[in-house]
Amino acid sequence: MGDAHHGDEFQQATQYERGHLPGGGLDWEHKPAPYKRYPAAPQIALSPPDTKGGPSVWDTLHRRRSVRRFRSGPLPEKKLSQLLWAAQGVTRAGRNVSLRTAPSAGALYPIETYLVIHNVAGIEPGVYHYAVEDHALEQLKTGDYRTEITQAALDQEMAYHANMVLVWTAVFERSKWKYRQRAYRYIYLDAGHIAQNVALGAVALGLGSCQIAALYDGEVNALLDVDGTAESAIYLTVIGKP
Repeated sequence: MGDAHHGDEFQQATQYERGHLPGGGLDWEHKPAPYKRYPAAPQIALSPPDTKGGPSVWDTLHRRRSVRRFRSGPLPEKKLSQLLWAAQGVTRAGRNVSLRTAPSAGALYPIETYLVIHNVAGIEPGVYHYAVEDHALEQLKTGDYRTEITQAALDQEMAYHANMVLVWTAVFERSKWKYRQRAYRYIYLDAGHIAQNVALGAVALGLGSCQIAALYDGEVNALLDVDGTAESAIYLTVIGKP
């Protein structure tokens, strides 16, 4: 598709050079909202996350592996809650910005977390959005979307057999507001930080995860009902019992 050199052009065009940094102030009046909300969606409260104890970080790092085969049976809601907090949970609430478990360039947090739930105890299968401020799920669609998310993940069967698939989108303007075209570099790094938190959290909870960057962008966007321009899917992670 298109020019085979787009990646090279992106890398070159977004470099910083001494003496040629973009100037100008920030338009505070038009700063994008830091959270996406679905006010008409039913909201499901999640169990409070545990923030003390657990395995050591060094042991968790040592045991982390990509897991592509999963056992059947429901995932406890408590573990889903814990993984979402690991991904993007608020660690310090503030008046202008609330800090989260994963770092973000400029604390702008352009990444949104969606879930395609297959088998989680007490939660209907369907498509959900993680409401960071409330530590809750917003129910967008109910039903079995195993086939759709598997096909969108380049037909990788682990997305079908997992308990759930986390989908990360980027709301690009949140970062472009400050960093302009350089923002795209930071957005992908932000998503990587979040996915690594989830990967380590999964190990600590006795779960398996595998990160998926190979996806049919348009198919994932259609499943989430995002436009693919202002907001687009960029990364997936499957979660299940290894």
